[in-house]
Amino acid sequence: MKFIFIVITMLVVIIGANFYIFFRLWHLIPLFPASRTLLVCLGIVLVVFPFLPMGLGPHFPFGISSVMYRIGCSWLIIMLYLTLLFLILDIIAATGVLPLHKYMYHSWMGFGVLSLFMIALMGGANIKYHIKKRVEFTIKTEKQIDTTDPLKIVAIADLHLGYGVGIKEFRRWVRLINRENPDLVLISGDAFDNRVRPMVERNFAAVFGEIKSKYGIFMALGNHEYISNISEGIEFLNSSGVTVLRDRVALVDGSFYVVGRDDRSNTQRKTVAELVEPLDHTKPIVLLDHQPYHLEDAVRAGVDLYFAGHTHDGQVFPISWITKAMYELSHGYLKKGATHFYVTSGIGLWGGKFRIGTQSEYVVINIK
Repeated sequence: MKFIFIVITMLVVIIGANFYIFFRLWHLIPLFPASRTLLVCLGIVLVVFPFLPMGLGPHFPFGISSVMYRIGCSWLIIMLYLTLLFLILDIIAATGVLPLHKYMYHSWMGFGVLSLFMIALMGGANIKYHIKKRVEFTIKTEKQIDTTDPLKIVAIADLHLGYGVGIKEFRRWVRLINRENPDLVLISGDAFDNRVRPMVERNFAAVFGEIKSKYGIFMALGNHEYISNISEGIEFLNSSGVTVLRDRVALVDGSFYVVGRDDRSNTQRKTVAELVEPLDHTKPIVLLDHQPYHLEDAVRAGVDLYFAGHTHDGQVFPISWITKAMYELSHGYLKKGATHFYVTSGIGLWGGKFRIGTQSEYVVINIK
C-alpha cells in the first residue's frame, strides 16, 4: 500500500511539473501555426519516455529502448530545473522587482536566453558526471590480517548498468578499478538499473570478467536488483564471476570476513547482529549494506568497516539537501565507536547523466 502511494504521488508530481513547464512555454514562445500541437506532443513524449522502457523494454529493440530511456530520464532532471527556474521567474515577476514580463510572454529573446542557460547547465552537469573522483582513506585495526601490506579494497556502488550506462562506459570504470591493483573489489548494490535483459544481450558478463583482484568480487544486493527481477539478477551475477552475498558471509583467505546484507526490499532479511554475532571477532569484519539506515546496529555488532551506497548524495542540488536530511550519513566517512563508515555517492547513477553539486566516485580503502 505504501509503495502504491509513493508511485501515485510521484506520478502526480511529474505530471503537475510538466503541465506547469509547458504552460509557461506555451506563453513564452511566440505562437506560429502548429506550435501548440508540437508543444503538446513533445510534452506527452517526454512524460512517457522514462517509463516505456521500464515496463515494455523487452518488446522494443535494445537501441530504441536505450534511446527512450536516456531521453526520458534526462528530461526528469531538466524538468526539475525548469520547474525551479520558472517558479523563481514567476515570483520575481510578481514582486515587480525586475521587468520580466516582456521576456516571459511571446518572446524569442526570453526563450533563447532560457535555452542557452539550460544547455550550459546540463552540458556542464554531464561533463561533471563523467569525471570519476578517486576517494582514498586508510583505517587501522588491532585485529590481525595475514598480509604484510595493507589490505587494499576498491569499493563501488550504484552502477545502474543497462539502458542508461552502456558497456563502453562500464569498461572505462573497470580500467579505473584495475589500475589500483586491488586485493578485493566490493559492490554495495544496484549493479542493474531496471532490467537484466540488456546485461545479457550486450554481454556485460565479459566486462565483469575483466576485473582483476586477488580475492575476487563480492556484492550485496540493492533495491534495483529487486526491481530488475532478483532471481535473474543473481543468476547473471554468479555467472559473471561476482560472489553475491545475500544475507551471507564469506571468510576470505581465512583472514577477514565480508558480510553481505540483503536489501531492505526483503522485509524478512537478517539483522546485522544475526549475521555478525556467530563470527570470529578477532578477524576484521567488513559489512556491505546497500541502504545506510540504523548505523548504530553495525557499531553494536562489532563491525570494523561498513560500506553502503543508495543515496547518490542526492545526485543533483537541491535533492542533496533532502538526502542529507533523510540519512544520518548520506555521503562520506564517519567513525562511530570502533566502526568506520563510508557511504558512497556511487560510480554511476539512476536516470539522466547529470551531477550538480555532487560527484560520482570510486573508493579505495586500505586496512592496516
